[in-house]
Amino acid sequence: MTTTGHQVNPVLRTPPASPAAAAAYFSASLAFHADVSDVASVLAGARETGADPGFVVIDTRSTASWDQGHVPGAVHLPTALIPEQAERILDKAVPVVTYCWGPGCNGATRAALALAELGFQVKEMLGGFEYWAREGFAYETWEGPAQQAADPLTAPVDAEDCGC
Repeated sequence: MTTTGHQVNPVLRTPPASPAAAAAYFSASLAFHADVSDVASVLAGARETGADPGFVVIDTRSTASWDQGHVPGAVHLPTALIPEQAERILDKAVPVVTYCWGPGCNGATRAALALAELGFQVKEMLGGFEYWAREGFAYETWEGPAQQAADPLTAPVDAEDCGC
């Protein structure tokens, strides 16, 4: 156990995993999650070229939340309706990316679980709609298209992407 003086280092109180265990964990994490900016980039490229993005985006929130703002081209399928509607409106051959409000909400996780239990390939979009809007990506509301400036705490101001 690492100490600083006589105090236990809270970061290293539990030692890091072995490199092999860390590689397995982080590899698995990438299989389950998609980044907001990656989703936006692929969707923008698909719109520009007319290509298929290779996945469908599902907004799992309520109708009131959907109306307030949603990812352009997303399908509205609230989590509670997945068991009765998913197989009718989605193609199991097409991977699904779920989102809800943001990192403080686990609605997209519950939706991803429900879809996986029905046999869909699924990823969760990290950050949800909150980070979609905060990173400055255009969205749709019941009144029409909307967009806000990127929050400099979540997205680079003078660069195309964060470089990660």
